[in-house]
Amino acid sequence: MKKVIVLFVLSISFSVFSQKKDKVLVTIDGEATKVSEFKRVYEKNLDAIDDDEAKDVTKNLELYINYRLKVKEAYKNKLDTLPSYKREMETYKNQLSAPYLQDTTFIDKLVKDAYFRTKNEVKAKHILIRTPRDASPKDTLEAYTKISKIRDRIVNGEDFEKVAIETSEDQSAKGNPASGVKGNGGNLGYFSAFSMVYPFEDAAYTTKVDEVSKPFKTRFGYHIVKVDEFRPSKGEVEAAHILIRDTTNVGKKVIDSVYQKILANEKFEDLAKEYSEDPGSKATGGKLGKFAANRMVKPFSDAAFALENEGDVSKPFKTRFGWHIVKLIKKHPIQSYEEMKDALKTKVKKSSRMQLSDQAVINRLKSEYSIAEFEEAKKILNNPKLRSIAKDSLQKTMFSVNETKILQEDFIKYIRNRRHKPVFILYEDFKNQEVLNYYKENLVHTEPEYAYTLKEYQDGLLLFELMQQKIWEKSTKDSIGLKNYFSKNIDNYENKDLKEIKGRVINDYQNDLEKKWIADLRKRSVITVNKKQLKKLIKQYKK
Repeated sequence: MKKVIVLFVLSISFSVFSQKKDKVLVTIDGEATKVSEFKRVYEKNLDAIDDDEAKDVTKNLELYINYRLKVKEAYKNKLDTLPSYKREMETYKNQLSAPYLQDTTFIDKLVKDAYFRTKNEVKAKHILIRTPRDASPKDTLEAYTKISKIRDRIVNGEDFEKVAIETSEDQSAKGNPASGVKGNGGNLGYFSAFSMVYPFEDAAYTTKVDEVSKPFKTRFGYHIVKVDEFRPSKGEVEAAHILIRDTTNVGKKVIDSVYQKILANEKFEDLAKEYSEDPGSKATGGKLGKFAANRMVKPFSDAAFALENEGDVSKPFKTRFGWHIVKLIKKHPIQSYEEMKDALKTKVKKSSRMQLSDQAVINRLKSEYSIAEFEEAKKILNNPKLRSIAKDSLQKTMFSVNETKILQEDFIKYIRNRRHKPVFILYEDFKNQEVLNYYKENLVHTEPEYAYTLKEYQDGLLLFELMQQKIWEKSTKDSIGLKNYFSKNIDNYENKDLKEIKGRVINDYQNDLEKKWIADLRKRSVITVNKKQLKKLIKQYKK
């Protein structure tokens, strides 16, 4: 079988790169099928067939001819124009093309970066100048200028936290002095991969300790970040706790009495159920599940991660939520790259950073394609009522991707129900979409495997619809035809009543209808088999 697989691979290569050597095996009404096309279909399920008769090359060629005749009939009946067919094919094309629209090298880099940023955590502080959701170029420039001036102040020696309290538009930096809530001066504590929006994470991990980043943009606005520390991650811990919410000495006495019971070997879980005032964990004996160091307030995190052995219990300690005792259930150190790779890849693909991979593909395609923009046609972008421009006035070409022209009308259709972004951003989104659409539409010419798989699904979908119309519906809805068939062949059914064996009769009737239909299709078609090539195939597979 290995020899057959090698021959199969070679046949595809010859089909793509050396069409002259790929001979015609069969011609149906002037439409030629090459040897490699038949071999691909024949070999697809060869390993799963045990019956030598079912492997017979000549019989399989006859079945293949029948298949091609049916597909030809489906196109003749214009089943490919049905709305349901078009919707199904569009969905399938999107699914099939998805892997081709990913930059695998770029994704691998993102996964490796994510592992490094999971294994190591960074401590940073930031200042934010917000931009409106639909920021205009003017809004963006103003925010950028403002954050740049703030950065200059810090680089020239001013204290970062003091400037953050004064200027940052992240409310947590200022706090709320009126209600006694102290600002954090922009301090974010430690964090690792996937804890922040990706541009922020990237800026923090690419800025050196004690340095201030250049201004960068997220969906919130413009930031600068100062990195205070960089350290290996502590991983995660699984823990349980008992909480007494009263932060006064009264609460301290209660937590101390609970701690004495723990020292007297009373069960932690039972004490949590009896005394803990955390409704989220009380019923489960105080269990909190897994968490990283940055997921909890610092005193709680410090106490949990300081415990050495499973089952160890901390002394009572205080946070802003009250008095706690923590029990270590299990430590979860960072696993190796190989152990985490698949999970990280899934996480990367679901995160916003995948947009970088998408953009990498678009940038590569833009560099490969010839893209021309037409400024005269683009002037409609300045029209405040462009969504209501008459269709007849929208026939100019806005841009072209190689030989494909994209009209103003196409752009207006795209933006008609998209009002969440400024028009100039929608135009760039539209242009990127059309570059991807061009790539997807031309995959059939550039990726042989994609073209084969798409054609196979396309023909199969048409054949299903045709069989539904010609055979299956007729056999179940034409009760007179079914009765006539049964009457003519009653000897084959031991003179049983039709109701008793209706399923069996319907199946036989379908086979009879298909047999007669195929005979009619063959009668109406001109079929020529290249006997020389057929003999070669028979000889090859006998070996």
